[in-house]
Amino acid sequence: MNTLKKYGFHFLLIGVISDFLTPYVLGLFYPALNQRTMVISLVGEVGSPVRGAFLVWSVVAGLFYVLSLPAVYGLFKETSRSLAFLLTAAIGIYGIGDCIFTGLFSVDTEQAGWSLSTWIHNVGSGIGYAGFLIFPLFLVLLYHKQGKIGESRGYLVLLVLSLIFAGIYGVARTPITADFPLFNQLGLWQRVSFFFNYIPLTLFALRQLFVFKNQSFL
Repeated sequence: MNTLKKYGFHFLLIGVISDFLTPYVLGLFYPALNQRTMVISLVGEVGSPVRGAFLVWSVVAGLFYVLSLPAVYGLFKETSRSLAFLLTAAIGIYGIGDCIFTGLFSVDTEQAGWSLSTWIHNVGSGIGYAGFLIFPLFLVLLYHKQGKIGESRGYLVLLVLSLIFAGIYGVARTPITADFPLFNQLGLWQRVSFFFNYIPLTLFALRQLFVFKNQSFL
């Protein structure tokens, strides 16, 4: 447990980076993949040439998120155990629901209806994305409780940006917008939305690693 607390933010940063890079690295080996129109989960669908790598990569990234949880909880438990738990749960839900479940239960778009695997994937991904989206909210509340108003406001701005682009992505997913030139780029809006979700996690991990590095020299 002490090892997980010591290296937890390293694990979090590795999880974020590996998770973010997945569609772009594997896209190099998937010529038919259109990053602007195809959602990320299709990289791992049945029939994808990089399906195996995607599934393994997703599980590994999810495990890194899970390994970071003791360090995240330990950082804020003295400030508020309930908020620290919610912050930790937000990361854990995303790591398990949207990464590990994605790797274990892939999408099959060739079937007319949802298979059990597709059903578990979509439900897990939806719940996981909710944790991904609201993660900054708990940082806003925790830093405000600590009196760190600058950090609280900064994550509030990132939260608002995340919600805005998540809203645009949500609109792009509705059938009524499918024929509009801007909203028919579903893959693009998903990646833009995810980018603004990754920023709070990345900054949070980097900040803690920077603090840890400075303390180690004292």
